[in-house]
Amino acid sequence: MVDKTKKMLVGTVVSDKMQKTIVVEYERAFKHKDFHKILRSTKKYKVHDENSLAKIGDKVEFFEGRPVSKTKYMYLHRVIQ
Repeated sequence: MVDKTKKMLVGTVVSDKMQKTIVVEYERAFKHKDFHKILRSTKKYKVHDENSLAKIGDKVEFFEGRPVSKTKYMYLHRVIQ
C-alpha cells in the first residue's frame, strides 16, 4: 500500500467530525536563515481515514497520495498512540 519513496508525516488529530476524514495538525521546526533561531510552524491536513480508526488527540502517521477530493490528498497509514 505504501511506497518506500513516500514521505511519512506524523501529526496530532484535531478533528474527527467528518465521515472518513480526520483533520491532522502537523508541526515542523526549522532554523531561520538570518536570525539562526529555531522556529515552529503548523499546518493542518485533511486525511482520508477509511475505517474511522483515529480519534481526537491521537498521534497518527500519514502520507501523500492521489486526490480524494478538492482539499483531501493525504491518507492515514497508522495510529501511533
